[in-house]
Amino acid sequence: MATVNPGRRRRRMGFAGTTWMWIALVAFFGMGGLMSLARKAHVSRPPFTFSANRSWVGVNQFDTTDGGVTFKYVDMPGGPADKAGLVGGDVITSFDGHQVRQANEMMNLLVNTPIGKQVEVIYLRDGISHTTQLATVSREEYSRLEDVYRRRPEGRGQLGFDDSDAQRVPISGTNIYGVQLNDISQNRPLDLAGIKEGDVVIEFDGVPIRTVGELTARDHRALPYSTVKMVVMRGNEKLEIPVKVGKE
Repeated sequence: MATVNPGRRRRRMGFAGTTWMWIALVAFFGMGGLMSLARKAHVSRPPFTFSANRSWVGVNQFDTTDGGVTFKYVDMPGGPADKAGLVGGDVITSFDGHQVRQANEMMNLLVNTPIGKQVEVIYLRDGISHTTQLATVSREEYSRLEDVYRRRPEGRGQLGFDDSDAQRVPISGTNIYGVQLNDISQNRPLDLAGIKEGDVVIEFDGVPIRTVGELTARDHRALPYSTVKMVVMRGNEKLEIPVKVGKE
């Protein structure tokens, strides 16, 4: 039997010894590159930078909408948004000179805005552009204002309607939205004042009402046993009705 030279065996397989070495090196570095790409792909980037020390403005949260960012209601009395005259349903289009189109952009601006800075806010209400000034606060100051409101000796107001059945509706022939009341409690403030189920609230004590959240917030912050003027649409009729606020 003839003896087969090992070198010839490798040549029959198609590769010389040095070729195998280069193949191994290429495979090693190639795998390293793939692993690096995999690690990069695995890292998910957050939609915005979070910081416990960011500025606060005093609204429930920001949501992206047509033309900018909006929110459902202003949190508590005395906060930045409240002092600036903002209400739920307003659409912020510019904050401190920066155009705002999405909620994450707004949050990034709050992260990078120094606490206590006076900023210009441009917003839309009922399709009309307005400008106001707003001074941001820290998380600690926000919590303090929240605590003062929660502990106020007068307590919280109550009108007597089910906000889970109320709904935001457009007012025919206008750019205005209001809140339709579909479940009013008998012998409670709204009922005693003559407000009926199906009425659409567009104003509460001089404050435009454009969202259910804002009406609920204004209901709670109203002083018990005080009298507020509510403006409602009943069909095509606009009514001004005084309501004596109850206590929660």
